[in-house]
Amino acid sequence: MIGAAFGVILGRAQAGDEAAFACIFRDVQPTLLRYLRVIVPEAEDVAGETWLQVAVSLAGFRGGEQAFRAWLFTIARHRAADAGRSRARRPVVPLEASGAAEQVVSPDAADLALEAISARAVVALIAALPRDQAEIIMLRVVIGLDAGEVARMVGKTPGAVRVAAHRGLRRLAGLAERASVTR
Repeated sequence: MIGAAFGVILGRAQAGDEAAFACIFRDVQPTLLRYLRVIVPEAEDVAGETWLQVAVSLAGFRGGEQAFRAWLFTIARHRAADAGRSRARRPVVPLEASGAAEQVVSPDAADLALEAISARAVVALIAALPRDQAEIIMLRVVIGLDAGEVARMVGKTPGAVRVAAHRGLRRLAGLAERASVTR
């Protein structure tokens, strides 16, 4: 979270300051990727499309940091849905079968950093939950949106969001115990 300086940084980004936009991007991108990895297989592609829409629409955005995050993750959720519809319309060729895997020269630095911390294991456990619980936990706990914002995004009531988060967290605790993540 950027905090008190967010309004100033956002204003500069809306005025076209690339460094300010980069600051916002660096702050939110890791969390965005973790969220998208739970809900869609092509997380990096969807994140790119999300940021393209953010860049195009940023000048019209009004609100604080929490509102910005809710707006950005709503866009991401819509782009993920678009990707799902697109994926359903065309066949997928696994990377191993395409021969492209041999062309990879070096691993992505962001992925290496994520693998170095336990967050990767936790995200994998979250992804093992039912999709609605996993998405709600990512939005509520990892991203830090309130129940009302999440409810608007997923089309549920705030109470249903709280219940799904509670059940998901209980199930996640059991999974973590079995996987020895908490030790």
